[in-house]
Amino acid sequence: MAAKPKAIDLFSGCGGLTLGLKQAGFRVIGAVEISTLAVDTYKANHKRVHVWQKDIRKLSVAEVRRKLDLKPGQLDLLAGCPPCQGFSSITTLNGNKKLRDDRNDLVFEFMRFVRGLLPKAIMLENVPGLAKNRRLNKMLSELRKLGYECNTGILNAADYGVPQRRRRFILLAGRQQKIPFAPKARTKPVVRDAFQKLGKSARLDLLHNYKERRSKEVMGKIRRIPADGGSRFALGKRSQLRCHERSDGFKDIYGRMTWNRVAPTITTGCFNPSKGRFLHPTKHRAITLREAALLQSFPRHYVFSLERGRIATAEMIGNALPPEFIRRHARVVAQLLSGVAFPSTLV
Repeated sequence: MAAKPKAIDLFSGCGGLTLGLKQAGFRVIGAVEISTLAVDTYKANHKRVHVWQKDIRKLSVAEVRRKLDLKPGQLDLLAGCPPCQGFSSITTLNGNKKLRDDRNDLVFEFMRFVRGLLPKAIMLENVPGLAKNRRLNKMLSELRKLGYECNTGILNAADYGVPQRRRRFILLAGRQQKIPFAPKARTKPVVRDAFQKLGKSARLDLLHNYKERRSKEVMGKIRRIPADGGSRFALGKRSQLRCHERSDGFKDIYGRMTWNRVAPTITTGCFNPSKGRFLHPTKHRAITLREAALLQSFPRHYVFSLERGRIATAEMIGNALPPEFIRRHARVVAQLLSGVAFPSTLV
């Protein structure tokens, strides 16, 4: 049996990228992440991966090569998602305000590892805002000089088996070969499909069973919002919360998800109905953290640390890469690396 191709996950977060790579047949041998909470979650799910918990700017490529017994050119895939908050359209007020964020330059740390490892293939994922950033042009120019053929695009995770509308920038690059994106899924799973995976054991799941604290006024309004896609606007102007009366944006707040459609983008505020369309389709509550994770395409048994409270855990889930989105594209990479003919359709 042929050995599994090896991969390293930079900026690994809670492990969504690693999970997708594993599901595609890669053996993830190393990961780098600075957040203690994310590392605790990562290690609970990926026990055999060596994790460097530190600022990547303080980690040398030589140390990684030495620890993982790698020489330049031996690694099959270098993958990662540098922090994207600085490129986000929400952070930049939909592009109307330019913000200086030191984390934006972490994409060059990814390039430092490319130079030092010279992997056979590269996968970089981020928010769509990176596509218009000057840093990307600089990266692509250097990658081409190193012998990589680059493929970039802005894709919707809903087209690749994720029950959620989520537009993401993705870069695939191969040394002396271009790597195509995966074919789109034949069918799109929806909110109902995701929630059906909860199972009977959900009643014992701390990520799913907890009490919400909301005022009687707010609860009364939630109960009156129509089921299965209803909006707070159905209540009439007099029933709008005062804090929402002057808001001309974020019109989906206090809206319900729809059973037979994909969910809206799962954000770091995913369990708070005041942050988006995060009310359950029929129950008078916001979706739970476990439901949010299912909409991100994490399996029901995936462990998320609650050590720092639900808000911190929601941030991990909202910032995670959908594993199913990664799995489909990583399968293409794995098949090209193995020399297997690329199929026209993937499941």
